[in-house]
Amino acid sequence: MTAFGLIIVGDEILSGKRQDQHLSKVIALLKERGLSLSWAEYVGDDRERLTAILQRSFASGDVVFSTGGIGATPDDHTRQCAAAALGLDLELHPDAKRLIQERIMEMASTADKPADLNTPDHLHRLKMGEFPQGAELIPNPFNKIPGFAIRQHYFVPGFPVMAWPMLAWVLDTHYSHLFHQVPHTEKSLLVFEVAESTLTPMMEQLEQKYPDVKVFSLPSVGSENIRRHIELGVKGHPEHVHAAFAEMIEVLDGFHMEYESTLESE
Repeated sequence: MTAFGLIIVGDEILSGKRQDQHLSKVIALLKERGLSLSWAEYVGDDRERLTAILQRSFASGDVVFSTGGIGATPDDHTRQCAAAALGLDLELHPDAKRLIQERIMEMASTADKPADLNTPDHLHRLKMGEFPQGAELIPNPFNKIPGFAIRQHYFVPGFPVMAWPMLAWVLDTHYSHLFHQVPHTEKSLLVFEVAESTLTPMMEQLEQKYPDVKVFSLPSVGSENIRRHIELGVKGHPEHVHAAFAEMIEVLDGFHMEYESTLESE
């Protein structure tokens, strides 16, 4: 089964200057298509650390999304780290060059100023089109400045207004054959005033009996509105989920545990 991963790049996330929005959005984009996220990592603007993470993810065979760090300022290192992780040189992609120059011309036209593509600042902007050799482009509908793809890794800007439609395009263009292939459902309930250790044997037995089902427990200390409880549930193939959930309720009833249902998620 194809696994999807996410790398979120940027000191601003780790320092708290900006709150990450990508993780929840990528989970939602995948869920809409019957897919799920297998793992995610946060990393700052550190070349050595980011290169090591990318070396590991390239070797995994997973489909990986990476957000942030593909600009041309001194703290943007993702393009360089991707090339280093693969042992490749950076090269200016001809189509990326054209798109960047088109953007420069559009901005100059809007400001009613002539555009000299050979000024130092405009030449520097072309660095945003330098990608590892053999990379393909990811179109950016917001401002034309493309992301890039190589070895099932998809690199997009950190700005949500750009990143999210670009990632949706990647999924719809390259992975539609995986959409909604595996039937999935989830059923859970809240069990009150019980220790997780009491429920563990039942959870283990259910997973042994239903290998296609995952049993989960999410404990909560409670609040003013709800007592201490554990959200206990099963997820996986609908047929097996319904059977495992029915057995779970039988066990809870057998021990006279107090519980209430939660909303079912298909």
